[in-house]
Amino acid sequence: MIKRFESILLEEAFDFVQKQQMKVRAKILQNIRRSETLTDPKLFKKLDGEIWEFRTKYTGNEYRLFAFWDKEDKQETLVLASHGRIKKTNKVDKSDIEKAERIRQAYFKNKTK
Repeated sequence: MIKRFESILLEEAFDFVQKQQMKVRAKILQNIRRSETLTDPKLFKKLDGEIWEFRTKYTGNEYRLFAFWDKEDKQETLVLASHGRIKKTNKVDKSDIEKAERIRQAYFKNKTK
């Protein structure tokens, strides 16, 4: 299978995943890896502007990792997960999108230095 992108968990997203139970953590990481090769909006979809989300449904909870693309390097395309949230509903909080956008802007600002 051809990989569409490479995924990286930024510090806050990594901490979020590490805090989950082992089975949940394995499922989240499995879904991220599947998203790298498959186009499935149940696993990875665009939310608003430049913000996307990885979704994992497990035991009645929605585990979400908010993310953004870095396509500046012509050799590889990256998707960076900024932070995570556990939700019981499909509704996405605007504050999570805004937080992911702030992290995205800081990432690109620091990258150019």
